Amino acid sequence: MAEKKEHKLVNAETGEALKQGEKPAKVERPEMKEAAPVGNATGLRIGAICLWVVAILFEVLALLVVLGKLNLKFMPTMWQLIIFIVLDLVCVVIGSQLWKKANHIKPASEKNKVKFWLWNNLGLIVTIVAFVPLVILILTNKNMDKKTKVIATVVAVIALLIGGASSIDYNPVSQEQQEAAMEAITDTVYWAPFGKVYHTHEDCQALNQSDALTYGTVEQAIAANRTRLCSFCAHRDEITGVVTDDADISDYVEPGAGE
Repeated sequence: MAEKKEHKLVNAETGEALKQGEKPAKVERPEMKEAAPVGNATGLRIGAICLWVVAILFEVLALLVVLGKLNLKFMPTMWQLIIFIVLDLVCVVIGSQLWKKANHIKPASEKNKVKFWLWNNLGLIVTIVAFVPLVILILTNKNMDKKTKVIATVVAVIALLIGGASSIDYNPVSQEQQEAAMEAITDTVYWAPFGKVYHTHEDCQALNQSDALTYGTVEQAIAANRTRLCSFCAHRDEITGVVTDDADISDYVEPGAGE
């Protein structure tokens, strides 16, 4: 059997690392849930909406520049457009990250399919609204010089692609999935600095490549964008009804294990 790796364990709530060899205490859900809140979803949503509003304002300023209604005399038109587009992108991206974080803290229910889709794609919708009208106006403007039009179009399209890619939630979670995980897993879970998976065992072979692990509740794991349970851990604990990764169990189980 392969030697189990010793990890540096970091508390998800406090950010403090355990001493070498020290193990986190296994706490039952009531106490753990009270001691480890995962964040304020409402505050994050308000922050996201405010940033998105500011993003639209920057888009409006860029539109005014294209239409010739706004002209900062000390700066060429091209640079005015680039600056407003970049500021628009920054607000869109940060707002989308806050919104996705809120969705993992307090997910929408899958019972309402329309709301669930909108809730998890709102960042992408805002990105389209924040850039597509601008791209169309630049392309159809006949008074703008060719060089400015080409460069502004390229920058706006790149911003649209970056904003869209960063706004998509590639690992959406539903209220039902979160509740199923909370019901099935009451002990400490662990997750690596990268990836989308959490584990119920610190000595899981899938974690042998990670030097440091964060530990906490399953709610904290989902809030940290670890939305799926490790397939090996699920098999080891005989956990069912919880969303797992699609890894092949045979990749983790050593030959002869369980015989």
